[in-house]
Amino acid sequence: MISKVGSRSRYVVRRLGLAVLVLLGSVTITFLIARLVPSDPAARWAGSHATVEQIALARTRLGLDKPLYVQFFSYLNQLLHGDLGVSFATKRPIISDLAVFLPATLELVFAAMAIAVLIGIPIGVLSAARPDSFFDRFSTKFMSVVLVAMPTYWLGLLLQLLFFKQLGWLPLSGRVSDTIALYHPVHSITGFFLFDTAVTGNWPAFQDVAYHMVLPTLVLAAYPVGLVIRMTRSAMGETLAERHVLAARAFGIPERRILFRFALRNAILPTVTVLGLSFAYLITGAFLVEVIFSWPGVGTYAAAAVMNLDFPVIVATTLLVAATYVLVNLAVDLFQAWLDPRRG
Repeated sequence: MISKVGSRSRYVVRRLGLAVLVLLGSVTITFLIARLVPSDPAARWAGSHATVEQIALARTRLGLDKPLYVQFFSYLNQLLHGDLGVSFATKRPIISDLAVFLPATLELVFAAMAIAVLIGIPIGVLSAARPDSFFDRFSTKFMSVVLVAMPTYWLGLLLQLLFFKQLGWLPLSGRVSDTIALYHPVHSITGFFLFDTAVTGNWPAFQDVAYHMVLPTLVLAAYPVGLVIRMTRSAMGETLAERHVLAARAFGIPERRILFRFALRNAILPTVTVLGLSFAYLITGAFLVEVIFSWPGVGTYAAAAVMNLDFPVIVATTLLVAATYVLVNLAVDLFQAWLDPRRG
């Protein structure tokens, strides 16, 4: 028992150390790339009509007149204190801008992950329970492949043409309609509009926000749903052939209980890994979806930064994505180590 605890502790410490190293490497790379780009951040900060004296003053204010290694350690110190810099465009701290835009992105990501779990896992389980059936072939050889391979922008435009232009069922873009914003404005508490409108009892706005979320959430959920179907089907297929499952069937235990209680519990680890990595992928996948649907999230914020050459924002969003991948991967590994004593 003591040796197992010690082994697991060493595994956790090793994974934490690797996560810190990867994050440090990401910070270093983004810092150097931002300095190598042929543009003058001081001139961008001072404005298009700034004088030479104003640009020189901006360079001093931003610390660009110091040696590169001094700038790097100053940048690390800022990051450790939660300071991501100041946007050239808004002149506001980037952390304040992200506090506004990030909840909108996470609202889509959480909704897409819920769809992946609620649709992908049951379909994968039922496919494994009926191997080589029409349902199995359709879900794993057609449906999952199409969902994974379909380009995001094409699916988004297709759904807009169908549900907005042809059927008129759902709104084209945005997070809330102009009418609702005027007569039933959302009182932002957390930035998650569905939660905020439900808590405040603003049901007209709740319904409107839900309608606006349908299309971007479906587009964003397509890729993880396909992955979860295939991974769950593969893991369940192996688990259903094991002896304890065959014994459970021999004892006459109901098939539904065997599938979703016994077999799925042993087959869920690979699916958890896919779900964790899919969550990190959706953060970046949301960028393109937000541009297509004019969703006011981090993707729209980053796209505007690219258009305006707002380098602090570009670097900050890059670090946000890198940190998300690292932390989610770390969380998945630690969760698997907790579920499976053989890890570590």
